[in-house]
Amino acid sequence: MQKKTHDDQMLAEAGVGAGAHAGDADAWRARDLAVLWHPCTQMREHPHTLPLLPIARGEGAWLVGRDGRHYLDAISSWWTNLFGHAEPRIAAAIAQQAMTLEHVILAGCSHAPAVELAERLLTIAPREPGREPLSKVFYADNGSAGVEVALKMAFHWFRNRGVERRTKFIALDNGYHGETLGALAVGDIPLYRRVYAPLLAEALFAPSPDAYLCEEGETPTDRARRAADALRIVLEQHGEEVCALILEPRVQCAGGMRMHDPAYLKLVRELCDAHGVFLICDEIAVGFGRTGTLFASEQSGVQPDLLCLSKGLTGGALPLAAVLATQTIYDGFLDDSREKAFLHSHSYTGNPLACAAALASLDIFASDQVIVRNRDTAARMTALAAPLADHRHVADVRQAGMIVAFELTPGGKRGAAFEPAARVGLRAYRAALDRGVLLRPLGDVLYWMPPYCVDERALQLLADTTRAAIDEATSCA
Repeated sequence: MQKKTHDDQMLAEAGVGAGAHAGDADAWRARDLAVLWHPCTQMREHPHTLPLLPIARGEGAWLVGRDGRHYLDAISSWWTNLFGHAEPRIAAAIAQQAMTLEHVILAGCSHAPAVELAERLLTIAPREPGREPLSKVFYADNGSAGVEVALKMAFHWFRNRGVERRTKFIALDNGYHGETLGALAVGDIPLYRRVYAPLLAEALFAPSPDAYLCEEGETPTDRARRAADALRIVLEQHGEEVCALILEPRVQCAGGMRMHDPAYLKLVRELCDAHGVFLICDEIAVGFGRTGTLFASEQSGVQPDLLCLSKGLTGGALPLAAVLATQTIYDGFLDDSREKAFLHSHSYTGNPLACAAALASLDIFASDQVIVRNRDTAARMTALAAPLADHRHVADVRQAGMIVAFELTPGGKRGAAFEPAARVGLRAYRAALDRGVLLRPLGDVLYWMPPYCVDERALQLLADTTRAAIDEATSCA
């Protein structure tokens, strides 16, 4: 019999006690594994090493399993969910739109949700004094596709001007921008990239400004400047071959929630301008309030030439991506020749249902003072995370707004790493799941990125569970 833990008691107090329908969950796992191939998974690990979690429904910050148990969605379902599952205002907007127009081809047609969303995105987009504003929106249907759009736009713009030597992109070490071949080419995480390397276009990589890599006595700002100096050398050597630089402002998410000083983006903007290179900000994961401001690039006072958005764009309800571009980039495709047009397309580009969800999400930002509330929640997360910095196997606790990460290493030594066979991250994941928290790690990095509706009880459960998960995962390491 499973003993009742402090975590169980907290779940019960929150009205989310365990159910008694394990048989239904087991039957569903078998049914799933008979037909589905899951993403980002070695399927051989199912069903034993990495048991599936069959979900029946969502309620705010919680997921309800088919076994009746409730699980705190501490990672916002791959960083997409902003305001909680089954958010009624977003659901109502989708339902209302579905009764009017579910989809129409956006090539040659127009509809209100796409136009209204574009207008609103351009109104709230980052602005930099003295710089041409972002003024056009191109839709795609997921983050990787949005990155593909931005890369192709940057390359094609130069090609339309007869500049054929600019065929390369600069990206950062440890960066990640998606799984399609173009997006993968500007990523630097070997687990995802290595197998497909023969298929990828050549990119140039510059050192990451990652503050975790600070040398002794070096501040995050110092590290940012040192990384910018290294980027300057890359641009001096290859600037005339480069059409764009792409990065994730403030946080390299899939790279282990590694964070850097806002000074870096400011320096990058200056270097891109000096070498005539477009700046692409990938805010797919860090946009819409995750790092403490609506867009992470605001913290640097920087406006990119191309801005990629997805994930939280719809509040996590439906897939949608948007690429915001300047008028100069848009004008570079206007010509009598169709070959100079941007012919990139997706069947569900500008889907009305997804655009309606995004509009409802922006309404919530406007009506609920989300960014202000998030600051209070982030401060509470800071307080709850602080004691974990003293854990003997925690090398670093870092935070950017509503994102907190814990770097697990042997003895808490920076630069050290557990043996892969120890599977510390996986062990922590399973230990957290047993306690009612979905805490999917990035390697041996645990992180919190909960929906913005997370309350005090849930946060306390998250902190207690994280400590217990780290204890259990590292007990034999």
